[in-house]
Amino acid sequence: MKFVLFLFLGLFAISWTQAQNIQVLESESRQPIPGVSIYNQTKSITVSTDIDGRASLNSFSEIETIYFENFTHLLYKSNKSKIIANNHIVLLEAKIEGLDEVVISASKFEQSKRDIPQKIISIDAQEIKLANPQTSADLLESSGNVFIQKSQLGGGSPMIRGFSTNRLLLTVDGVRMNNAIFRSGNLQNVISVDPFVIQNTEITLGAGSVVYGSDAIGGVMSFYTKKPQVSYSDKMYFATNAVVRYATANKEKTGHLDFNIGLKKWAFLTSVSYSDFDDLRMGSHGPDNYLRPEYVVTNNGVDEIIPNSNPKIQIPTGYSQLNLMQKVRFEPKENLNFDLGLIYTTTSDYSRYDRLIRYKGDNLRSAEWYYGPQQWFMGNLQMTKVSSSSNLYDKIQTTLAYQNFKESRNDRDYQKIYKDIREEAVDAYSFNTDFEKSLSPKTDLFYGVEYVYNKIKSTGDILNMESSELTPTVSRYPNGSNWQSIAAYTSVKFKSSDKFIFQSGLRYNYILMHADFTENNQYLHLPFDKTNLNFGALTGSAGVSWLPNNIMQWKFNLSTAFRAPNIDDIGKVFDSEPGSVVVPNPDLEAEYAYGGELGLTLNFENAVILDLATYYTYLDNALVRKDYSLNGETEIMYDGELSNVQAIQNASEATIYGFEVGVRVNLSKQFKITSQYNVTGGKEESNGKEVPVRHVSPNFGNTHLVWQKNKFLVDAFAEYNDELSFYQMAPSEQSKDYMYAIDKNGNPYAPSWFTLNLRTQYQITKAATITASLENITDQRYKTYSSGIASPGRNLIISLTYSL
Repeated sequence: MKFVLFLFLGLFAISWTQAQNIQVLESESRQPIPGVSIYNQTKSITVSTDIDGRASLNSFSEIETIYFENFTHLLYKSNKSKIIANNHIVLLEAKIEGLDEVVISASKFEQSKRDIPQKIISIDAQEIKLANPQTSADLLESSGNVFIQKSQLGGGSPMIRGFSTNRLLLTVDGVRMNNAIFRSGNLQNVISVDPFVIQNTEITLGAGSVVYGSDAIGGVMSFYTKKPQVSYSDKMYFATNAVVRYATANKEKTGHLDFNIGLKKWAFLTSVSYSDFDDLRMGSHGPDNYLRPEYVVTNNGVDEIIPNSNPKIQIPTGYSQLNLMQKVRFEPKENLNFDLGLIYTTTSDYSRYDRLIRYKGDNLRSAEWYYGPQQWFMGNLQMTKVSSSSNLYDKIQTTLAYQNFKESRNDRDYQKIYKDIREEAVDAYSFNTDFEKSLSPKTDLFYGVEYVYNKIKSTGDILNMESSELTPTVSRYPNGSNWQSIAAYTSVKFKSSDKFIFQSGLRYNYILMHADFTENNQYLHLPFDKTNLNFGALTGSAGVSWLPNNIMQWKFNLSTAFRAPNIDDIGKVFDSEPGSVVVPNPDLEAEYAYGGELGLTLNFENAVILDLATYYTYLDNALVRKDYSLNGETEIMYDGELSNVQAIQNASEATIYGFEVGVRVNLSKQFKITSQYNVTGGKEESNGKEVPVRHVSPNFGNTHLVWQKNKFLVDAFAEYNDELSFYQMAPSEQSKDYMYAIDKNGNPYAPSWFTLNLRTQYQITKAATITASLENITDQRYKTYSSGIASPGRNLIISLTYSL
C-alpha cells in the first residue's frame, strides 16, 4: 500500500512539474524562440528558454506577474494561471521595424541592425518557407532589392546597385564562394546553395571590402545554413523536416528531407534535396520574338531543325539538381563550440539556352551548347570561443575551409562533326581568424586575418562525333595557374549613446597571381609564356547611425572597395560573342570603387514605416572587355572561325547612382501592405564617349498585400519592371537582338512588364503546412533584362511541409 501511495505521489509530482512547463513561440510564424528571459517584477527569479523555446515556471507563484523579454520581440507580461490556461503557450510579437534584428555579415559577429550604417536586407527561414523559391537565385529576387538575370533555367545571376557577377561577393557560412575564375559575364553559381537548408540570408547593399576583401564592390550576399542543435537536457533532441513540391510551368518535382539528432554535447544535421525540372513554358501574352518556333534534334548523328509543336515551350531547358549537407556540432563547454559542415551539390548537364536561340543566316547556329554538371563541394570547420579573461578578445572565431568547383562547356555548330569540350576545376583553400573585443562599455573592436589560395585546372579538347577521337586544343584558362590573397582588417564601433553610433574600418590586402601559358602557346603564340602579378590594396569605410527621436533614423556611410584581377581576367580564352575571341592580358591592375550612401527610416508608431536610401559610386580603372591586338593582329582563327581579338583591360571609369524606397503599412494585426522600388542609373567611358553601364537594371519593384490570422496567410502581390529602351542599353546588349524584343525602329529593347500573383499558406496541423501559389496569373510573356530565357508563364506551385 505504501508503495502504491509513493508511486501515486511520484507520478503526481512529475505531472505537476510538467504542467509548469511552457513554450514560447513567435506569434506569426509559431516558431520556438530560444534565449527569452523570463523574470518576475523584482527579478529575484530569472530563467530562460532553451533551443525549443521551452522553460519551466516552477519557481514562480500563481498570481505574480511574469515578464518575457527578448530583444527581437516586444515585451510581454502575464501570470502562470493564464499561460497554463492557454495550453502552456506564450506568443511573442516580433518588433515590426526589424532595426533591432541581429545581423552577422557586417563584421562576422552578431550586431544589432540599427547600429550598422549600411543597408542590410535579412530573409529568415520562415520567409523562405513562404516564398517557396525553386533556387537561391529566386530567393534573392524575392527580397525586392536584387535583380536576377537568367541565361537558362539552371541559372540566376544577381545584380545589385548596378553591379553584377565578380563585382558582387557570395559567402556561405562566412566562407567566400567567389573563386579565381569568377567572370564578368553572368554567373550561375548561386544556384548551388540549397534554399531548404538556409537559416537566414543577409544582403549587404553596397561595398563590403573592409570585411570581405576583393569583389565586394556592389554588395555581399551572405547565406547562413542551419546549425545542428544540441540537447540541453538528458533526453535526445530529435527534429525532422520533409517537403514535397510541384510546379506546373516547368513540371518541377522536388523532394527534401532533413533531420537533427541532438545529444548533450554533440549534434548532427543531415539534409538531402532533389529537384527535377522539365522544359519551361513561357506566358501567352507578350512579344513574339521570345517564342521558340523551332529547335535542333540529332538522329543517328544527323542534325535537323524541326518545328516546335508548342512555341511557348523553351526546348531544351530542363535539368535536375541534387543537394547534400552533413553538419556536426560539438560543444565541450558552454563557451566553446566546433562546427563541421560538408556540402555537396551537382546538377545534370543543362543547356545554355541563350546560345541555342542564335541564328547564322537562316539556320540555328548551334546544334548543342550545354554546361556539364556544375559541381560544388565545401568542407568547413569552424571554432568559436567566448572568453571573459583574455586581453585580446571576448570572442574568437576561426574558420578553415576547402572548396572544389567543377564545370564544363560543350558546344557544337549545326551540322558540324566537331564538338568543343572545355573543362575547369578550382581547388580553393581559405583560413580566417576573426576577433571581437569590447574596449569599453561604448567601444567594440573587430579585427581579423585571412588567407585564400586558389589552384586552377583547365583542359580543352575537340571531339570528332563520327570517330569519337579526342584532340587537345586551347584551354579556357592557363592550366595550373594560381591566385592568392593575404589580408588583415580591423573595424571599430563607438556607441556614444543609444542614439548615435559610429563605425569605421580599414583593410589591407596583398594579391599574388601566377599563370603559365606554355601549354596554350602552341595554339595562341602569345608574346609571353608566364605572368606574375603582385600588388597591395588598401580600403576603408566610415559611417554613422543616428536616431534623433523615436520616429527617425539616419544612416550615412562612405567607403572604398576594390576588385583584384583574377585568372579569368588575365588568362581566359573564350568566344565572348559571335565572331569575337577574348585572349589573355598580363598587364592588369586592380579596379577601385569610391562610394557614399545616405539612408533615412521613418517609423510612425509601427503603423507606417518608410525606408529611403540613395547612393553614388565611382568606379576607377575599371576592368572591361575591349578590342585588342595579339602580335599586331586584330583578328585570329579560333575554333575554325576568323574572330575579332578582345581582352580584359583597365580601360574605363564608371559612375553608378540610384535611389531605393520601401514602405510598410500595418493596417491591423492581421493586414499589412509592403512595397519596394529601386531606381538605378549609370554611365561608363567607352572609346571616348559615355555609354550605359551593362549591369544597370531597369527600375523594378514589388508590392505585397498580406493578411494573416491564426493558421491562415494570404499574400497577394505584384512584381514589375520598367522598360529599358535601345538607347538605354549598353552597347554589348544592343548587339544581342536574338535575346530581346524589337521596337518599331527594328532595334532590340527590354519592354516593361508586370505580374500579378497570389500565395497562400495554411497550417493544417502543428506539424503539417501547405503552401500554394499561383504566379503570373495573367500569363504574361516577358524576360527579365539581359536574360536569354523567358520567365515562367502562369504557374501553380504547391508544396507540403511536415515538421516534427
